[in-house]
Amino acid sequence: MHWHDSKKEAERCNELHLIKQAGEIEKLQIQPEIEILHEFIYQGRKIRGITYRPDFTYYDKKKKCFIIEDTKGYRTGIYNLKKKMLLNKIKDSNIEFIET
Repeated sequence: MHWHDSKKEAERCNELHLIKQAGEIEKLQIQPEIEILHEFIYQGRKIRGITYRPDFTYYDKKKKCFIIEDTKGYRTGIYNLKKKMLLNKIKDSNIEFIET
């Protein structure tokens, strides 16, 4: 059992589990961490990396690509910044970002 931040997110999770059972997607993960900036050293100090935690990731068999999905109601400034960093990181890959 797991918790969700909203009713909308919980409903989408249930949908994705049904889609997975139907065999349309695989490798479904709930709130995985994706590193968008690796930790680094600056003037002798260790600076922590930055992670992005989408609501879901999975492989879509029909599209033949990996999906990063976020279910959002309200977009904060931090969310918008991390989203831009994520999009920059995945721009040249077989990964699609979607917001529901």
